[in-house]
Amino acid sequence: QVQLVESGGGLVQAGGSLRLSCAASGRTFSTYAMGWFRQAPGKEREFVGSIDWSSGATYYDDSAKGRFTISRDNNKNTVYLQMNSLKPEDTAVYYCAARRYGLGYIRPSDYAYWGQGTQVTVSS
Repeated sequence: QVQLVESGGGLVQAGGSLRLSCAASGRTFSTYAMGWFRQAPGKEREFVGSIDWSSGATYYDDSAKGRFTISRDNNKNTVYLQMNSLKPEDTAVYYCAARRYGLGYIRPSDYAYWGQGTQVTVSS
């Protein structure tokens, strides 16, 4: 059974950085794409970016380009979301998700597996 566990959230001041982790288990993920999403209070869950586990290729929403970087560590079965120059509008619960095959899928319904989320709060 696929299990995704996020960690690394917290409170940070505007302009600061955080690195979120998503530890994956239960499968061989070489054929999977891993996505990061976020959901602010009262808003829809939105796509942040994704990474192809095998190639390391990445795909980002425009809001994340230049500030956020997704990477993975195959030995640790972990995907990371490095967030720099954080803004108060980045405040949300951040989720990692997994789907088989295909980079560039941006709808939550495109992903079969989800973590429990980790809270990121950016103060002004």
